[in-house]
Amino acid sequence: MAKLERYITVGREKLRCGYTTGTCAAAASLGAARRLLTGRWDGAVTIATPAGIDVTADLEEQTAGPGWASCAVRKDGGDDPDITDGTLIFAKVSLTDRPGVEIDGGEGVGRVTKPGLDQPVGAAAINSVPRSMICAALEPLLRGERGLRAVISVPEGEKLAARTFNPRLGITGGISILGTSGIVRPMSEDALIESVRLEIRAVRASGAEHLLLTPGNYGEDFSRKVLRLSNRARALCSNYLGEAIDCAASEGFESLLLVGHLGKLVKVAAGAMNTHSRVCDARRETLCAHAAICGADTATAKRIFDAPTTDAAADILAESGLLRPVMASIAASLGENLRRRAGDMRIEALFFTNKLGVLGKTPGADELLRIHSFEITEEEK
Repeated sequence: MAKLERYITVGREKLRCGYTTGTCAAAASLGAARRLLTGRWDGAVTIATPAGIDVTADLEEQTAGPGWASCAVRKDGGDDPDITDGTLIFAKVSLTDRPGVEIDGGEGVGRVTKPGLDQPVGAAAINSVPRSMICAALEPLLRGERGLRAVISVPEGEKLAARTFNPRLGITGGISILGTSGIVRPMSEDALIESVRLEIRAVRASGAEHLLLTPGNYGEDFSRKVLRLSNRARALCSNYLGEAIDCAASEGFESLLLVGHLGKLVKVAAGAMNTHSRVCDARRETLCAHAAICGADTATAKRIFDAPTTDAAADILAESGLLRPVMASIAASLGENLRRRAGDMRIEALFFTNKLGVLGKTPGADELLRIHSFEITEEEK
């Protein structure tokens, strides 16, 4: 098994990165397609990832027949192994009479049964980035009017899915093929918390008095691209919001502005200061409670409770005419919990979805938004 020899320093630890199921699917698709089109097997293939890191993966379980070829790549979780670490991700590639690349899921890859997820109802649970990676790997091999069809399968997938959130999300029959960067970054909790603290201290050491905090890439992208806020005084907190607030307060920041997706911050509105799904996942219960406070009937509350994502729940609230009051109610609870944790440090928050934009903010958020907007540099414009 080819291991990714790439390391990151997290706190005081040096941890090895791995690669996602999406990267495995793209690499297996490339290996199978090359065998199909050339008649030769490669022992390994190298594939580019959205993170800008090339991954070389061994090809296993190689088989072929008339008009098709199949092989597998074994998932490497690095020093952050999850339930799919070591699992074989298969791709069977065949020729079609239609131009372009077709992608579908086979055994052990889930099917979407509820709206509001990355893929539409009925589609295989192969997310957008892995689909793009598969297309990028196969499109250079296309010739003439014929196309290629890649079917991704995971023989252990249905069994593994029982240990994930897929059944609750309405994904049946297997796991999802995931990954936004193609690379798995290790998650040693103690080391990650220490890295959050180090980043916050570095921002304070730069002279900043007002901290912009985002849980991850969604909040960072939204704050930069949509809100047009400066990155100069920004830090990431991952799931460790409580630890980040404590550190910011102890470092003497005058204020903290938290920008995050509804799916994260609705948990904070329920009082959670560690937002990892293993620790707290009260999203639907919290949304239902606030909807009920704002006058939602039983049928609407049931639809919200059954929604697979907070984005889908927000759509239901919008359809019901309850989005604005419910988001205001959530913002009030969010602000109360943040102020309780922050003590004397001023703290405000804003939450959003990518589809609906800004959904709610605490009363003083606008003033802090102006502060961080004023600090944007020419390079960031």
